[in-house]
Amino acid sequence: MSDALTEKQEAVLKFIEEYQMAYGKSPTLREMREHFQVSSDNSVLKHLKALEEKGFISKDDTPRGIGLLNAVKEKLSAGISSVRLPILGAIPAGGPVLSEEYVQGYMNVGEDLAANEKDFFLLQVTGNSMIDAGIFEGDLVIVDMKKEPRDGDIVVALVDGENTLKRFVKKGGAVHLKAENPAYKDIYAKDELLIQGVIRTLIRQYG
Repeated sequence: MSDALTEKQEAVLKFIEEYQMAYGKSPTLREMREHFQVSSDNSVLKHLKALEEKGFISKDDTPRGIGLLNAVKEKLSAGISSVRLPILGAIPAGGPVLSEEYVQGYMNVGEDLAANEKDFFLLQVTGNSMIDAGIFEGDLVIVDMKKEPRDGDIVVALVDGENTLKRFVKKGGAVHLKAENPAYKDIYAKDELLIQGVIRTLIRQYG
């Protein structure tokens, strides 16, 4: 068997690595199935078996039995430390709805995901207006407050005093926000559009 990975195998391996870096443990079969939105365990098991045969993972029969990946061990041994970010009040993703920002908790993430504690924070997504971009209700997004938004970026914005999470669209000198769900209309600010941050990373939790 070739040691080269297929696109799906690479995606599974990347998810395992990101999960291990974020939580210090491996994802369960159910978590992988839900992440990739497949109905059967068999498709995930097929990719795990191939990764094991090619030497990319080692595993046992326990729910979180995938061993720590070499890439994760190297990052940890290289001294990549974690950053403690606050989880702020949910920013709706179903249209601009006024929401009060408050700290719901904290999560440690690797410095490869967030450079420091003062310029990044976590927000929890509500609503379904960004589902075609793979962002679902309950997801956490890491927000970079210092990054300058570019056309096509997904941003957290304050629109006429109300918060939302949408795609930033800039054409010529005009700017508007676009949902990734055909059921929702584009958003054009009447008075004020303030970009509060650019989405850098999505973290999906289960259970």
